[in-house]
Amino acid sequence: MYSFIVNPNASGGRGERIWRRLEKQLKHLGVPYEAFVTEKTGDARRLACDLTEHQREPRILIAVGGDGTVSEVLDGISFCGPVTLGYIPTGSGNDLARSLRLPKSPSRCLKKILNPKYHKLLDYGVLSYGDHLTHRRFMVSTGIGMDAMVCQDILHSKTKRGLSKVGLGKLSYMLVGAKRILFTRPVKGYLVLDGAQKVEFNHIYFVAVHNHPYEGGGFRFAPGADPGDGRLNVCVIHSASRLRVLKLLISALFGMTKKKKNRIRCYTCQEVEIHMDQPMAVHADGEDCLCQQDIHVRCIPQKLRMIV
Repeated sequence: MYSFIVNPNASGGRGERIWRRLEKQLKHLGVPYEAFVTEKTGDARRLACDLTEHQREPRILIAVGGDGTVSEVLDGISFCGPVTLGYIPTGSGNDLARSLRLPKSPSRCLKKILNPKYHKLLDYGVLSYGDHLTHRRFMVSTGIGMDAMVCQDILHSKTKRGLSKVGLGKLSYMLVGAKRILFTRPVKGYLVLDGAQKVEFNHIYFVAVHNHPYEGGGFRFAPGADPGDGRLNVCVIHSASRLRVLKLLISALFGMTKKKKNRIRCYTCQEVEIHMDQPMAVHADGEDCLCQQDIHVRCIPQKLRMIV
């Protein structure tokens, strides 16, 4: 039995149209399945928990939506028994699908899930923050600073919903990012890598922690990130020049960050503590985690079984 968790609002409502076509395909093939449709943020997390909590039998969960949907599903899974995750991307960013090289066609993704040739054990990350230590799993990336501010703006952007409907969701990230460069003030801060190495910076725009190479709809900040190596890639974007930061974002969008290493500092580790001199926005796979001054991120190696 396949359990589908569907976000109909992904990519400005495109998710619902895609799911209708996929459901016809499932019925035509006579595949046994159950479908659960989300209505609001948090529903995918709750559904994944309900489907896996206290379950000892193998379960196959299929997330149909964007990166935020599959992230919520991951965050809700209770690993009481064997769980396999599948993903059919219908969002506007689809950074996870890009990293895993999933087919762009939802129909082909469904065929891959129904007739899997490969399963892969993937890492996921855990973000911890707040005075009472909230813990949140993430699949692709988490971060503090300007990239999280962009995510917050995107979540409430009417422009993004409109652009997503016509397949231009990535443009909204670029427009909001350009605005944020103008208004974000860099701050001082430091990292502590694996509890041993402390690195300080004076002009931090944001710190991104990656399991996968991409975030924000195709920005390749961590080209060396490997979701199965048991390590995180930590990228610090820092500069006294706004123009240099803008050039970095453009180069990351077009996959040229390797040629401009001097504009971004990268580290690998199993866990990292990040401190900023003042509270800044935090995100986990694009979802808002409010403003924090200190966060802790760790890698959980090869825990998630996924159809690729």
